[in-house]
Amino acid sequence: MIARFPFALALSAVPGVALAAEPGRRNLNWIAIGMFLVIVAVTLVITVRSAKHAQSKSEFYAAGGSITPFQNGLAIAGDFLSAAAFLGISALVYSRGFDGLLYAIGFLTGWPVVLILMSERLRNLGRYTFADAVSFRLDHPLVRLVAAIGSLVVVLFYLIAQLIGAGKIIELLFGLPYWMSIVGIGLLMIFYVTVGGMTATTWVQITKACLLLGGGTLMAFIVLSRFNFSIVQLLAKATIAHPAGDAILRPGGLFAEPVSAISLGLALVFGTAGLPHIMMRFFTVRDSAGARTSVFYATIIVAYFCLVIPLIGFGAAAVLMPDASYFNLGATGAYNPITDLIGGPNMAAIHLAQATGGSLLKGFMSAVAFATILAVVAGLALAGASAVSHDIYGQIIARGKADERQELKISRISVVATGLASVALAYAFENQNVAFMAGLALAVAASCNFPVLLMALFWRGTTSRGAVAGGLAGLVAAVTLVVLSRTVWVTLFGYKVPVFPYENPALFSMPVAFAFIWVFSIADHSRRAEAERAAFDMQFVRSEIGLAPSETNAALEGLK
Repeated sequence: MIARFPFALALSAVPGVALAAEPGRRNLNWIAIGMFLVIVAVTLVITVRSAKHAQSKSEFYAAGGSITPFQNGLAIAGDFLSAAAFLGISALVYSRGFDGLLYAIGFLTGWPVVLILMSERLRNLGRYTFADAVSFRLDHPLVRLVAAIGSLVVVLFYLIAQLIGAGKIIELLFGLPYWMSIVGIGLLMIFYVTVGGMTATTWVQITKACLLLGGGTLMAFIVLSRFNFSIVQLLAKATIAHPAGDAILRPGGLFAEPVSAISLGLALVFGTAGLPHIMMRFFTVRDSAGARTSVFYATIIVAYFCLVIPLIGFGAAAVLMPDASYFNLGATGAYNPITDLIGGPNMAAIHLAQATGGSLLKGFMSAVAFATILAVVAGLALAGASAVSHDIYGQIIARGKADERQELKISRISVVATGLASVALAYAFENQNVAFMAGLALAVAASCNFPVLLMALFWRGTTSRGAVAGGLAGLVAAVTLVVLSRTVWVTLFGYKVPVFPYENPALFSMPVAFAFIWVFSIADHSRRAEAERAAFDMQFVRSEIGLAPSETNAALEGLK
């Protein structure tokens, strides 16, 4: 029983901290705490009941292909509608206005790319991870290694964003220190994945997606009802309340020049097609038609929610900013409505729930936001673990002959390691906006994973040498530029001026990846390269008509 309630133990270990609100700042919301504990209990029950469906590789990584397209569509949407979407984008709209909409639009426009280009081919060519599809004809172990490393980097960046949001919610609800909050979330994440695998992760995602859609719709309805269901009146009140005035309805609040906006747009659109935890979901359905239908359902759900989030952001500006009770007041009583919101601007949606629906709505939305984060971090941790256990250990070290029990053991160990690393990084990046941190994850995915995946699936001339060179070049370029940007160079390292003047590297790192893939591929005239080009035709046949692996693998081995 003790192992089943890690977060409850974390709370009970520090009763003096957990039960006392910070003096003079806020009181504990027991309704919110009660709903929060109910969510945790439900997800733990789901996980324990799913344990019997996580005993084989197929069940642990892909739920045995037993998820229906509609269920998978809800789960995919749940994976994507994360803390970055709900808390981060609403906070950006609240603080920066129009430019925050770029995140919502960018998140949405990435889905047609996944639907049209990726879903069917990935399902036909892969088994558990997107690296399976990349290395279907590019059989060199280095190709899989580059794909696995890219997946791990993306997973860590994305986990940071989710854990920051979760830590702030727990900090606000329980009065716990931030570090203790993210440690508790990390323990829950590790428990979900190690015990329940993909089946538990999927059902937690489905539960969370339904709660989030219902809660977001309710909040948007209540906000609009305060302004006679007139978006014009809502925006007018927001411009009056916001320190920037009507400038929040014009571009330029977040990006002073077009380069940053274009770079962010590229990351959001093409990074979606390189997110490992999204790609893994294509293997949980029975066939390619199910994968395509799943993405169709997910696109509709994401599109709807991306319309709701801006209403919440502008609603927070219109309702919260005139009311000083939601802010940290200085000695003179003055406050900055952008930076002084209790719990940080990321908590704007939670405070809006309190202002419009009282403690009950705040409790419900806090629990929903927490469930959102729990589900997403579980999916991310599973993607990271599969990259280590299946791709690196199972296919590279053991050369596809790994004992299934040993591979699953390594997968569970990898979950623990990924969880600990993400907690440490989330602590270091505590004050970063969660939508912005997710944008960096998408930039790495767009610079490393997406170019390799796209070129391997659609360009006959791609070779292993080109894929390795391009994937590494895109990954190194993206990570280096992130480190040299203001986010790390100034905020984390303490330097006054960033070396790289833009905060999102995709516009610069994506072309590097594509260029390296093209140059190194056309310069490769080895026998392996010729066989890999010839194998493209067999790959195309398999991806189009879905032949069984045994019918094509023998042919590919003969070519190589």
